[in-house]
Amino acid sequence: MINKLSDFLKYLAARKKSDKEGIPALDQLSAELDINRAALREQVAVARALGLVSVKPRVGIQRLAYSFTPALQQSLGYAILRDRANFEKYSDLRTHVESAYFHQAVEKLEPVDIEELKELIEEAWGKLRGTPTKIPHQEHRDLHIVMYKRLDNIFITGILEAYWEAYEAVELNVFTDYNYLTEVWDYHTRIVEAIERKKYDEAHQILLNHTKLIAARPH
Repeated sequence: MINKLSDFLKYLAARKKSDKEGIPALDQLSAELDINRAALREQVAVARALGLVSVKPRVGIQRLAYSFTPALQQSLGYAILRDRANFEKYSDLRTHVESAYFHQAVEKLEPVDIEELKELIEEAWGKLRGTPTKIPHQEHRDLHIVMYKRLDNIFITGILEAYWEAYEAVELNVFTDYNYLTEVWDYHTRIVEAIERKKYDEAHQILLNHTKLIAARPH
């Protein structure tokens, strides 16, 4: 796997975390790595697409903090464009990841996180019961991300963030069946209430029931 990385990615990974100096300009880097400028430019473009570097005028190339999300977004977006059914397959993966890490995640939540979850529940119901009714998509996304944020696992975070980007791409964020939405948020409410009472098995079972809704949603 490592042998398949480009020379630029190997160079980028080898830089020390404490190295605050910017990455040299392409001409200098080309000479340093003994790569022709055109090939190096392509390698930098790949790194940029993966979210590993930023390239800005007058600033140059800078390494970014590692995130698993950009690479997943690129690959998953392509897969969904090729076949819409790939979203359902990825959704199933996300469901299993959330289930597998649920106890570990929610048992790490701190009181401030519980309050954040409760606020999201309140905001969501405010949108659903307001006039006009609004779809609480951002609250839906934030609720699921917050539940897992204390895991401090960039790969789980990446899987979840890429899921919600895909969720928007297939326009489930504009799904407007009111009965379905109220049922979803009833589940969310009960999950958070159970977490607050430290009834983690109960909360997990409610989560599992909740995840079945997307497959059964009316079209």
